[in-house]
Amino acid sequence: MIVVLSFLLMACGKKGPPLPPLVKQPVAPADLTAVRRADTVDLQFIVPSANTDNTRPANVARVDVYAFTGPAAVPETDVLKLGTRVASVAVKAPRDPDLTFDPDDPEQFEGDVDPPEGEGLDQGATARVQETLIVPAASPPPADGATPEPAVRTYVGVAITTNGRPGPTSRRAAVPLVPPPPAPPRPEVTYTESAVAVQWPPAAPETGHVAGSEVGYHVYEVTGPSETPLTQTPLTESTYADSRMTWGATRCYSIRSVETVDALTVESEATEPVCVVLTDTFPPAAPRGLQAVASEGVINLIWDANTEPDLDGYHLLRGPVPGDELVPVTAAVIRETAFEDRVPSGMRYVYALQAVDRSGNVSPISERTEETAR
Repeated sequence: MIVVLSFLLMACGKKGPPLPPLVKQPVAPADLTAVRRADTVDLQFIVPSANTDNTRPANVARVDVYAFTGPAAVPETDVLKLGTRVASVAVKAPRDPDLTFDPDDPEQFEGDVDPPEGEGLDQGATARVQETLIVPAASPPPADGATPEPAVRTYVGVAITTNGRPGPTSRRAAVPLVPPPPAPPRPEVTYTESAVAVQWPPAAPETGHVAGSEVGYHVYEVTGPSETPLTQTPLTESTYADSRMTWGATRCYSIRSVETVDALTVESEATEPVCVVLTDTFPPAAPRGLQAVASEGVINLIWDANTEPDLDGYHLLRGPVPGDELVPVTAAVIRETAFEDRVPSGMRYVYALQAVDRSGNVSPISERTEETAR
């Protein structure tokens, strides 16, 4: 009876047609940003390095960027359907997209899978592309006095698989299509011991092109043909302090005006860079707390340490009493904050200090102290 039942149970199962393998699909490009500087839009995103099921490497051969000019609330699908492909970035692709590993599975290892190959960016790399805009001149206000809604250029990115299928779209990024604000005047750059000061005249109140827009500034460090933004959000004041002090370094700065229209920004052309070589001409503070304690044939001197980060040491100065001339006790600087001065017993001396930094700047003379060796 048991044998018959087992046979019947086995006979009930039916083997269907084999299921097609699941097609690996890359995740969307991450962190898409669009920054408009004058008539150029700088786009940046992270190339996918994983599939939607968390396996790696991603089944991606390229990333396409689409742009659409129209209302700000346009759906991402319409950006792809109605927009224009403005950039295509090649990506190193897996030889076999079905051979992947899951980093969360302890029995699967990255070394068991061939790395992506071919020309293009590495998976997980940051991609940068540009689009040059043709921006129409500002339109006159409507006859009814209503404020026209500025046009918006919206961007999305989509990863394309090795067999040409699109993956999910990235988050959107947008810029306003209004004329850029005028560049501010060339800045003035000065520095102190602790910071570089970058200052420029403020923009005129009528700089904004759209009612309710705000105008601020971005500060850039210029290195050859490259610009690195030093400000994360537009400044409302026409001054910037850079506390990155490295003596001997050359720093070049340029400024762009920034107009914010409905939370979207457009920057002006950059000012001509202004450069400065950071030269240390600032002496340390005069040492403090000098004390002298006499013993037989020796005068022991101690003092408080200076706090300058580039301090090299101290010159201990000595002179007989009475007398006004002070000369260094040692030829080399003293790097400790104590010194034993061996002098003849019964002689009275006056002492003072000067601090010296690594650039050779010498501080004012400290307060004096007198003592007689026993």
